[in-house]
Amino acid sequence: GRMFSTVWLGAIVVCLLFCLFGLFFSSCSAPAEDAEDESGFTVTAAPDRRRESDGFSATEASETASGAAPAEPSGSDASVTDAPDPNAPSPVRLTETADGGREYLDRIVFLGDSTTYGIGYYYERGFNDLCPPSQVWTPASGTLTLSNYATATVVYPETGEELGIVDAVTRSKPDILLITLGVNGVSFMDESWFIRDYTALVQSIQQASPDTKIILNSIYPVAASYPYIDQISNEKIRAANDWIERIASGTGARFLYSYEAVVGEDGTLPDANQTGDGIHLSGEGFTKVMQYIRTHMYQ
Repeated sequence: GRMFSTVWLGAIVVCLLFCLFGLFFSSCSAPAEDAEDESGFTVTAAPDRRRESDGFSATEASETASGAAPAEPSGSDASVTDAPDPNAPSPVRLTETADGGREYLDRIVFLGDSTTYGIGYYYERGFNDLCPPSQVWTPASGTLTLSNYATATVVYPETGEELGIVDAVTRSKPDILLITLGVNGVSFMDESWFIRDYTALVQSIQQASPDTKIILNSIYPVAASYPYIDQISNEKIRAANDWIERIASGTGARFLYSYEAVVGEDGTLPDANQTGDGIHLSGEGFTKVMQYIRTHMYQ
């Protein structure tokens, strides 16, 4: 009995020694996670369990594990500096060039509504810097609304016939076609409707005469005294001019911002540039537009 007790006591002592030995060595090993390097940045040794679906990429996970600094947040100054300026003109906007003079103007056919008619009208009344009626395509009615582009007709100067726009283009195949349209449309057409119809018009002209260079002219401002400014406001016109520039970009045409040639400092059409009705340019106003066209050539 005494021998059995001695053996049993020895076994217990051996077990206690093994336990103490294990605890000692386990306390000397490094923890598996959350070790800290000299920079104080927490390094995660264990695999990161966040997924790319949570907005955390594999690249970010490896950088975090190596102690690299996190990427700049999207709202940082660096990202703002690299972002394009939303107010910058598009590449399709015609910029200032040398003066092309009469030679350049002679290459252009002007297609538009009543705000274009005055080019030929004032030319015949002594404004020699403008262009003759033979270069002007406008309807006999004087009104050309963008939404009616497919059925509208213009007076074809060479014969006096009234032709559809595409028919006139097919017959003439002008070198440069400068289109001024949309002022009536802004009173009732929304953005998608305006862009859809204008784009369709441009594309139909391109199909009829692929070599014709197409310039989409901006809509001119209206005077503060314009009687219908609640329907055709300068705010709507400025928005439509942005649409027109986008249409030019989408169709491969060019955009002419002649709006700036006649607008006043207050953002309206000054009395000197209009006929008195608040919307149609005077001979002086058209002279400024022609000078702008000559110095913003489609080259």
